[in-house]
Amino acid sequence: MTFTVALIADIVGSRNLSSRSAAQDEMRAVFARADLRFPPEQPLWATVGDEFQARYPDLASALGATALVRLNLPEGLDCRFGLGMGEATEIEPGPDGNTIQDGSAWWRAREAIVTAHRLQDRGQPSVRTWFVAEDALLTAAVAALLLQRDHTIARMKARERRLAAGLLEGRTQTELAHEERIAQSAVSQTLHRSGAIALAAGIELFSEVVPT
Repeated sequence: MTFTVALIADIVGSRNLSSRSAAQDEMRAVFARADLRFPPEQPLWATVGDEFQARYPDLASALGATALVRLNLPEGLDCRFGLGMGEATEIEPGPDGNTIQDGSAWWRAREAIVTAHRLQDRGQPSVRTWFVAEDALLTAAVAALLLQRDHTIARMKARERRLAAGLLEGRTQTELAHEERIAQSAVSQTLHRSGAIALAAGIELFSEVVPT
């Protein structure tokens, strides 16, 4: 059985944005940038309203891409993710060139984004991502990581987000120091203090996870 990770994403507070079309364009651009580091099985496409879908070949790619997207989004724009691991079946071509899909990965991604929305509304305002798989232990482990990850990202300042994004994109601390015009030691201190090092390590731990 071949597993995939389906992603459903939406824009947080889209009705309050001055330009929803500009926000959607920004989402596409940020996802395209994340694709360079974490290639998807199927790149992001718009579905209805402010909702998007994508598909990833493994859990580490999905976790890395969603973290990188949140880190690279401009101030004032945020998104919510539902990740579902399972099977995806292509039913028929859609009018926009993307296939209409079904399967357990998509059912679980829908459950995940609904859960993320509910948790955000019920006293956990930093929650932006949830994950659902058939395996209850894997679901709990990834969900626990995501709770900590979203909390960490929510607390980051602008420079801390830029440095964390650079780390996930594979740039060296020397390169990041040059870009920010600060000392390499300051980059190292910021990455550790902000939680970026732990965030990257958490994603890396799932790089060899093979569902059974």
